[in-house]
Amino acid sequence: MKKQIDTTTANQYGNAPAAASAHAPRSALVTGASRGIGRAIAQALAKEGYRLYLTCRRSEKELTELSYQLSETCGIACTPIVADMGDIHAVNEVFSQINDLTLLVNNAGVSHIGLLHEMTAEEWHSLMDVNLNALFYTCRLAIPMMLKRHEGKIINISSVWGNVGASMEVAYAASKGGVNAFTKALAKELAPSNIQVNAIACGVIDTDMNRCFSEEEMSDLRAEIPADRIGHPSEVAELLLSIVNAPSYLTGQIITLDGSWT
Repeated sequence: MKKQIDTTTANQYGNAPAAASAHAPRSALVTGASRGIGRAIAQALAKEGYRLYLTCRRSEKELTELSYQLSETCGIACTPIVADMGDIHAVNEVFSQINDLTLLVNNAGVSHIGLLHEMTAEEWHSLMDVNLNALFYTCRLAIPMMLKRHEGKIINISSVWGNVGASMEVAYAASKGGVNAFTKALAKELAPSNIQVNAIACGVIDTDMNRCFSEEEMSDLRAEIPADRIGHPSEVAELLLSIVNAPSYLTGQIITLDGSWT
């Protein structure tokens, strides 16, 4: 059963956020930022001077330490927030602390490995809440801020399984397929307002999500990848920065990063 965690805010590090205006510093919300891909993205954006809001569901200590580190080393304001992004009330509380946003990175995600007929309805809904419903919760609140600026970028972290499906990961694949469709549709809706929406479909990346596999299973998986290696979280962050800095004509795309695996 998914543990519900009340939204709480740790101390804000760095300078207080500037009032919303066309001249305010670039600001970004990165969900699932305490480790793995989200952590690498937060580090990359901090180096670019973004004012950051970072969330996680359970790892408050790690997120707080990361926020302090980024504030000290990069000279940026950073607010760590413990919140379940699959809970609409928690997301509303997160956004009550944000008055301006130029970039939204929907990275928080969970996986489920097993036969579909053995999956409970509760497990299905829990996964969909975090992997798919959270995009609706965050985007509906971020878009008005971006419309006020007449600019903004939304980048969703997806998976190659959203493109091709995966046995034993039906729910996860379905959620990421939904992310891809959501991305393409929202991009069309927001393109006239100069807001770009794209997604990164990740292959096998070296994160805690893959710790459930044995060393032998990971070796077999690596052998299937033409690039002959597992991807690094920093490579996802590097691609994300490329998308952030790309021409505004790049929108509605699902960009695959998988070493030519799929």
